[in-house]
Amino acid sequence: MTSRGRCWKFGDNIPTDQIVRSDRAFASIPEMAKHVLENLNPAFARDVQPGDILVAGKHFGQSSGRAIAPKALKATGIAAVVVEYAARLFYRNCFEIGLPLLECPGITDGVSDGDTLTVDMTAGLVRNETTGREFRARPIDPFLMGMLAVGGLIPMASRLAGEG
Repeated sequence: MTSRGRCWKFGDNIPTDQIVRSDRAFASIPEMAKHVLENLNPAFARDVQPGDILVAGKHFGQSSGRAIAPKALKATGIAAVVVEYAARLFYRNCFEIGLPLLECPGITDGVSDGDTLTVDMTAGLVRNETTGREFRARPIDPFLMGMLAVGGLIPMASRLAGEG
C-alpha cells in the first residue's frame, strides 16, 4: 500500500471543526470536500489533487470527533494522512472509512508544504522525495491494516458475513 504525492502541511491542534466547519456539517460529502481546511489554507480545498498527502502535527482531529471530517478529507482524493499524533477517535474513524493514516513522530520538522512524499503504509515508512529524508511511523495494528486493505469497516464486515 504505497502512495506518492504532494505534501500539504498543517500545524498542531487542528480540531475536526477546522477540518469541516460546523456550518457545513449538513452538506453532502462532495460539497464538504470543496471546503475542507479552508480556514487554515484556502488553497488546499481548491488545489488538492488525488494522491496528495496531508501532513499535520500533534492532536490532529481533536474535539468533537465528527466522523464526517475524515469522510470529507477522503472525498478530496488524498492518498494518506500523516501526522505526529492523531486524536484517538479520528484515528479510528480514518481506518473505518478506508483512509490511510500514519502517526509519524518528527514528520512536521522533516517536510515542507509542496514537497513530494512517498508513503508506504505496510512498511510504516514516509520518504520525502524532495530531500531524501525518511521517517519511520508507529506500527499499525494488523486488524486495522486488514480493515484498510479492504476499504474500511463496512467492506470488512460484508466479507466476514459472506464467509460465515
